[in-house]
Formats: sequence, structure tokens, C-alpha cells
Amino acid sequence: MIDTHSHIYAEEFDADRAEALERAWAAGVEMLLLPDIDSESRARMLALAEEHPARCRAMVGLHPTSVNDNPRWLEELDMVERQLRDGQCRFCGVGEIGLDLYWSTDYYREQREALHAQLELAIKYNKAVAIHTRSAYKEMLDAVSTYRGRGLRGVFHAYAADVDMARKLMRCGEFVFGIGGVVTFKNGGVAEVAKELPTEYMILETDCPYLTPVPYRGKRNEPSYVKYVCDKVAELKGIVPAEVDAITTAVAKQIFGI
Repeated sequence: MIDTHSHIYAEEFDADRAEALERAWAAGVEMLLLPDIDSESRARMLALAEEHPARCRAMVGLHPTSVNDNPRWLEELDMVERQLRDGQCRFCGVGEIGLDLYWSTDYYREQREALHAQLELAIKYNKAVAIHTRSAYKEMLDAVSTYRGRGLRGVFHAYAADVDMARKLMRCGEFVFGIGGVVTFKNGGVAEVAKELPTEYMILETDCPYLTPVPYRGKRNEPSYVKYVCDKVAELKGIVPAEVDAITTAVAKQIFGI
């Protein structure tokens, strides 16, 4: 399995990061993809990727909530571009980028500008994108639809809209959908999407330390728990977990060029 969205470099793992990694390897997780947030945490992420080059692959990007109320967000974008220009082989994708209107709509214009700038970088440097969308799927569809036919590819991380929206997004580029711990929730809505969406359009993720799956909901998430996501998708599809593992791992490697 590949945990395609892991913030294991976050401070929440400072006390037992090595042990959490060992639990992931023991659970059959062969690789972690590390989405970026902003320059404040980037050094931690890159250090972990350098420490485990065969198993941890970094992305670079500016998270939409790091744009909010940030007078330096344009400088942050310049940093992302410099990272890609000077060390593009270090990164498997541009992310975590996107739109997040859950906390505030006041910074929508700035978030949209940051999103478009980074989508252009992904095309320029032939990188996949990891797209964060919260309370903004209509706006996101409007944004990515302008890239139709330009070779954009990537994942809609922690996908939380319906299958109809997924189909519309798929027409805008080579996109797949990140399925995480919410698929195990009784009323999360993601289970219906996972049941209907072809497995070939899904990849597995944790978003650790957030969105912890059942049976550990309410506690800190970690990469080894991606197996519970795999098991739940298999149950919904009526197939064995090994088949979900094989398909989603192949999809993740293809999308991120691994």
C-alpha cells in the first residue's frame, strides 16, 4: 500500500515518529507521499524524505489556508517555484494546493490566484497535483475546467463531494480521488462514493494525524491505519483487500510518476 497523503513530519509525531514508521512498514505500507503546507514546515518534511529516500517522497506547494491573512503569501509562491526550478527531481508532486472556504470566504481571490499559479507550475514541470478542496467544489470545478486538454493530472485529496461531481472533475484532466478514514464513518458520505466510483480512480490516504478511521476515530491518525481504509473499500466493492491494494498502488505510482 501507499499512503498518498501523510503529514507524519508534523509535530504530533515528534515523540514517536520512528516507531510510527516502523508500524507502517510492518502493516505493509511500502511508501508515504508527503504533501507540503508552507515554508514553516517544509524543512521538516524534506529532512524526513532525505532520511528515507526509498520510502518517503515529498511534494512542494502552498496550502490554501496558509494564504489566508498571510501578507507574505506571494513570497511563499515564489519559494515554491524556486524549489521546483532548482530541485524538481526531489518532488513527486505539487501540493497540497487548493481552495478552502470552510473557515472564511474573505481570501477566496488570493486562494484562487495561488491555486492557478501552482497548477501552471505543475504543468510546466510535469508534476501531479494534490488538491485540497473544502466547502469549495463548485469553485474548484470552475478553476480546473479551464485546464482541460493541457495535461493536468493529480488527486483530489480527501474527496468529499458526490460521484456526479467526481465525473465532472474527471473530464478536466487525469484525476483520481483520495479515499481516507472518512470512508469508515457511518454518516461520512464517502462510502457511497467509494462504492460507486471505479477502483481505478481511487488512491488510499490517511491525511495523518487527521481524519482517523474506525476503530481509532478520535485518536491521532498514522500511516499504518491506511490498511483500515483499504479493508473498507474492499468491503464496499465486494473484493479482497489485496486487489484494492494492487489497483490503488498502481494508480498512485502512475499518477505521481513513481
